[in-house]
Amino acid sequence: TLSSTPPRRSPQGTSAPRPRRGPRACAPQRRPAGAADGPLAALAAAAAAEDEQPSGAGRARVGLCVLCGLPAAGKSTLARALRRRLPQRPGWACALLDYDELIPPEAFGPPEPGAGPAEPSPLLPRWKRSRRELLQCLERFLRAVVTGDPLSAPATAAQPAWERFLACCHGQGLLSSAESDAGAGRSWTHAATSRPLYVILDDNFYYQSMRYEVYQLARKYSLSFCQLFLECPLECCLQRNRLRSHPLPDQTIHLMARRIEMPDLKKNAWEQNSLILKSFDCTSEDNEQIISLLAAALENPVKQNEENTEQKEADRAICAASTVHQADQTCRRIISQTMKDAKDKNVPSSEMKSLAEELNKLKAEFLEDLRQGNELKNQSCIQNQQSEPATSVTSSFQHEATNVVNKYILK
Repeated sequence: TLSSTPPRRSPQGTSAPRPRRGPRACAPQRRPAGAADGPLAALAAAAAAEDEQPSGAGRARVGLCVLCGLPAAGKSTLARALRRRLPQRPGWACALLDYDELIPPEAFGPPEPGAGPAEPSPLLPRWKRSRRELLQCLERFLRAVVTGDPLSAPATAAQPAWERFLACCHGQGLLSSAESDAGAGRSWTHAATSRPLYVILDDNFYYQSMRYEVYQLARKYSLSFCQLFLECPLECCLQRNRLRSHPLPDQTIHLMARRIEMPDLKKNAWEQNSLILKSFDCTSEDNEQIISLLAAALENPVKQNEENTEQKEADRAICAASTVHQADQTCRRIISQTMKDAKDKNVPSSEMKSLAEELNKLKAEFLEDLRQGNELKNQSCIQNQQSEPATSVTSSFQHEATNVVNKYILK
């Protein structure tokens, strides 16, 4: 069965050491003897039918499955279980892309001093650059599998990133070295092309925008797409994390718990193929639901010419994320300037700390309201596209911050 256990992914932008995988979340449950396989039987039949087709007939069927959730929610163990089980039961090939293995830990460290002119722009953090390079490698992988073209390195990805990606494919039996091949010198194994292939992406993916980037790849190449969100109580994640040899700080997981964006099946058409699992209660019913979701997604790949309404919904989600980011940056500048003004007005140093705490609390509440989809966000994204998206939002924060600082100045 598929059970879920703590993974070891730190949130983006932190430099926490990579923790080991923790204890299992729940014991595997054995299926009753003679129980009907349901969707598994149908998948096995589909795989057998594909085996009867002539070699090269039809188009490669590829699915992308995104695992998301808090650190220590159980994503990595579920990913490994899928990696073992899918080739056995439904008869699919399966590739597992573990972001912990493919993105080096130094990507989450402080910027390197004295970067030369050949280095990428420091405006793009190394962890974000590493994620982008990994997606570029994945796209080359998908293009080669779908079209049958030789596998070649992306022009903009760093060589170490590409080599890690190739090693991952080779280690899972999907890629073989062939010195006689032209160009890349590598060819796909029979396992990667003879049956449907599912690519499992194991990471936190705590923002919708991160998952949407993967969805865009599925749409570009008409692939299947689905999401598995592991919902685990915060206290359980914290306890599991503490059992690791290199645990993340509790405040890091608390921060992610406040920021994480669950799949919204009602609001986002592109997230329809999603399953929210209670990783604390592992059941055989969950196993069947997972396989059913993967099968349904594989039978209904994303179409390139999707309806305009779906694209608008996706664009709105990206716009909302951008608005929150812009508002956060502007609010930080407002707080900095407000603190400077308070100091210039001779606010006692004993009260400056209280002022800073009050302003930061106000900012956190303000951004949380914005993140939850209040009216201001929609106005800035939709009704007022001629101005900066966060202008009306931050002007309101400026007004509130002025009221706060005036209480201290006028004492």
